[in-house]
Amino acid sequence: MLISIPPVSLAFALRAALPWQETALYIAEQVVGGIVGVWAAHLMFELPIWQFSVTSRTSIGQSFAEAVATFGLVLTMFGCVARAPSAIPFAVGLYITSAYWFTASTSFANPAVTIARALSDTFTGIAPAGVLAFIVAQLAGMLVAVAVAVWLWPKAGSGHFR
Repeated sequence: MLISIPPVSLAFALRAALPWQETALYIAEQVVGGIVGVWAAHLMFELPIWQFSVTSRTSIGQSFAEAVATFGLVLTMFGCVARAPSAIPFAVGLYITSAYWFTASTSFANPAVTIARALSDTFTGIAPAGVLAFIVAQLAGMLVAVAVAVWLWPKAGSGHFR
């Protein structure tokens, strides 16, 4: 199974379930994929390919929402791996859908998506000035989720997760 997003890749690497070299490769691929994806969307909707968002998302509430969104996503992944691996696709899809509605940030929960959304001046964008705060919040949420997952499922995450 492929790791889906940078915080999840990092979380599984921290739990020794994904080799660090693969983690770095996954993250690079995810960021490049996000950028290419946003450019493809611009082409499909006949928008200028090269653009930057002007949507400000720089409040403390938005950053906290990103930490919460990422925390929940990573914890959902660990819970599924520990208890019901076949539920991962459904659980992640349901979590991301619900987090879109219950977070002030609309749940980017992903540095690759955050970077890509900075390159799209649409209602889903984020001004480049807010990108770093979002990524820091996402990484903080991921780290808290790893700590909670170690407490909840001490043996889950050992071995390779693919």
